[in-house]
Amino acid sequence: MKIGIVGLGLIGGSLAKAYKNAGAEVIGMDKNSLVTQFAQMAEAIDEPMTDDNMNECDCIFIAIPPVPAVEWMETNAPKLDSKAIVIDCCGTKRYVCEAGFRLADEHGFTYVGGHPMAGLQFGGFKHSRYDLFEDAPFAVVIHDAGDITLLEKIKKIIKAAGFGKIIPCTAEKHDRIIAFTSQMAHVVSNAFIKSSTALEDGVSISAGSYRDFTRVAYLDADMWTELFMENRDNLKFEIDTLISELKKYSEALENQDADRMRELLIEGRERKVEVEKRCSS
Repeated sequence: MKIGIVGLGLIGGSLAKAYKNAGAEVIGMDKNSLVTQFAQMAEAIDEPMTDDNMNECDCIFIAIPPVPAVEWMETNAPKLDSKAIVIDCCGTKRYVCEAGFRLADEHGFTYVGGHPMAGLQFGGFKHSRYDLFEDAPFAVVIHDAGDITLLEKIKKIIKAAGFGKIIPCTAEKHDRIIAFTSQMAHVVSNAFIKSSTALEDGVSISAGSYRDFTRVAYLDADMWTELFMENRDNLKFEIDTLISELKKYSEALENQDADRMRELLIEGRERKVEVEKRCSS
C-alpha cells in the first residue's frame, strides 16, 4: 500500500507514522519544506510527494484546514487519474465535501470526506504519534451512500492506520453533531478558563475534572476560528442552547430554590444515562 499525506502537522504526521508502522510506503508534503525534510529524516515518510509520484498512491489524505484543502484539490485535481482516492481530514464537512465531490465528478477521481476522531491539545509534527488513532472512530462522507464496494475499500485503507469504528454519515449530520461533541467543548473550555478565579493561588485546590475540562482551552486559534466560522450555524445553536440552560441554574441560585436546583441536576443526570444507553446499543 502506498499512502500520500498533504500536511504533516499533528494529524498528517500521525497518519504518516501510523501507516509506516503498518508497513506501508508513505510520501508526504507540507507547506513548510523544513517540516517535510524533518519528516523524512524521522522516517515518517519515505520521500516528498510531488506531481510525479502522487498518482502512485492508493490513497491521498489531505490533513490541512478546509480552505487550503479545497485550494489543494482545485490545483491538483487535473493531475489526478481515475484510480486516485482522495480523503480529506477536515474538522467540518459541508464546505470541503461540496467542493471535493464537484471536483471528483469533473476530473474523474474518487473523493471521500473524512474526519479522524482523535487529537491532542498540541499541534505540529513534533507532537505526532504513530498510535494516535488506535481504536479511534473515523467519520466518512461518501457521495453515493449505497456504494458498498467503495465503503469496504475505504474501511480497509483506514483501519490499516489503527482506526476502530468507521462511521458513514452525511456532511450535514457530521457538522451538526460535531458542533455539539467537539466544537462546544473547545468553546466552553476556552471561555471557562477566563474566570478571574483561575488566576488565584488557590486554584491548585482542584481535582481531575478541572484539568480535563480546561485541557482543550489550549488550542490553535487560527485553525479553530476557521472551523467555527465554517460551522457557525450549528455552533451558534449549541452555544445559545447552553446559555439558556445555564440561566436556569443561575436563577435557581438567585432565588435560593434548592428544589429547582435538585430538579435541574436530576434532569442532567437522567439525560446522561439516556445518552449512555443509546451509545451502547
